[in-house]
Amino acid sequence: MIAFLERFIPENDKETEADDDGIIINREIELQGSIDYGCTGPAGKDFGGMNDIRPLAVIRPAGPEDVARVVSAASKSANLTIAARGNGHSINGQAMAERGMVIDMRAMNGQIEVVRISGSSYVDVGGGVLWEELLNHCVLGFGVSPRSWTDYLGLTVGGTLSNAGISGQAFRYGPQTSNVSELEVVTAKGDTLVCSESQNSELFFGVLGGLGQFGIITRARVLVQTAPDMVKWIRVVYAEFEEYARDAEFLVTRPEGDSFDYVEGFAFVNSDDPVNGWPSVPLGSDCGFDPISIPRTAGPVLYCLEVAFHYRNDVESSSIEKVVGHMLGQLRFCENLKFQLDVSYIEFLQRVKRVELAAKATGIWDTPHPWLNLFVSKPDIADFDRMVFKKILKDGIGGPMLVYPLLRSKWDDRTSVVIPEGEIFYIVALLRFNPPYPKGPPVEELVAQNDEIIQCCITHAFDFKLYLPYYRSQDQWKRHFGKQWPKFVERKTRFDPTAILAPGQRIFSRTHPPLS
Repeated sequence: MIAFLERFIPENDKETEADDDGIIINREIELQGSIDYGCTGPAGKDFGGMNDIRPLAVIRPAGPEDVARVVSAASKSANLTIAARGNGHSINGQAMAERGMVIDMRAMNGQIEVVRISGSSYVDVGGGVLWEELLNHCVLGFGVSPRSWTDYLGLTVGGTLSNAGISGQAFRYGPQTSNVSELEVVTAKGDTLVCSESQNSELFFGVLGGLGQFGIITRARVLVQTAPDMVKWIRVVYAEFEEYARDAEFLVTRPEGDSFDYVEGFAFVNSDDPVNGWPSVPLGSDCGFDPISIPRTAGPVLYCLEVAFHYRNDVESSSIEKVVGHMLGQLRFCENLKFQLDVSYIEFLQRVKRVELAAKATGIWDTPHPWLNLFVSKPDIADFDRMVFKKILKDGIGGPMLVYPLLRSKWDDRTSVVIPEGEIFYIVALLRFNPPYPKGPPVEELVAQNDEIIQCCITHAFDFKLYLPYYRSQDQWKRHFGKQWPKFVERKTRFDPTAILAPGQRIFSRTHPPLS
């Protein structure tokens, strides 16, 4: 047992509830895990690399019971806050707690158990488990797979469910938040509750997409289905955004069985730039991009539609080619600018892993990443393309510029996630991998470019929302949530009345007594 001692209380002032910083727990708690005091380490940084925030302590829990004990103790303090940290992939310090406690969710034993309930298959998984760990366990061990993924799988289950979790399967199955039937959550009072659509439902829907504001996810029950063996991975190129968007929207609105299993896409620069241009499109090293096939009318930015078709090893290749050929035949991409590759299902889902390894080898993985993620409504996406992709970002960003459609009907509006109005909206993800200054642009310049893009959306009254949002004031958060703000505040008051959870989001300030 490791006691959480009152080491921050002056020896001559044990009766006081708080020191000058108000960060004292005037009691002991017993943990099975460990506590590190007074050092930042990884808990003081994140993937964004733009913040360096010192926590009071880092908790490495042995299990959910430790999480509950720490949160319960914090709830009885005057000013202590708690941040649950998964794999540290946030961009703007969302998983940090200045002079608070950071709970390292990766420290817990990774529960992964495939279960079958009422004819459906699920996997019970700990909140600190990475999706790539879940992939290997489910596919290799049981031949099943979650329906909805993220592009990068080095993220924790609890982390993505606290936001949404999207990738090229979301047009069919919705985000990861739409594929969960049950959660185990530690509330801000230190209570451990099982919740679902029919049990503690307000907590269940509040936590999904709730940015960590209402509880800490320690277990999730995720829907799974039979996993395919192989994937036919295809990329095709467009010169005009309108044609690209028309075909992408056509594919995501087709019924299941009459479309691809994965639909994404990205904008890229019409040049030979090795990172932002033509070389970023081909699949595999044995084929190149022939720019002679680009129409002369093309502008500074081109578009790549990326699709994938799942299949089993026992299916005749001629049948697969016939189905894929029929679907591609309905699209109007540039002739001779099609690239395809057959890979295993696991290899396809781990495609970003290769990018990670390459970035780590060059050191770019550890440089600042001022990424920007937005949802933009269909009525505004053409203007967004004209003003942002073709002007502000016409020279690229040093990494992928994702843009592809999603369907509102696949999202559960009872969760805390906010998205634009209308059935079709687009995810825009600007994923910068720039070398550090002076080899690359200063971080301040890239942040200013993000601000310019957001301001452009505001000025032209686009219907948009930030995904993985970050704002500096509560007024900005109110605008973000819009008509859902009262509900969000109501849930906060109910489940975390003193605002001890997720202080790095900067939505609410720690209060004592509870919010009125």
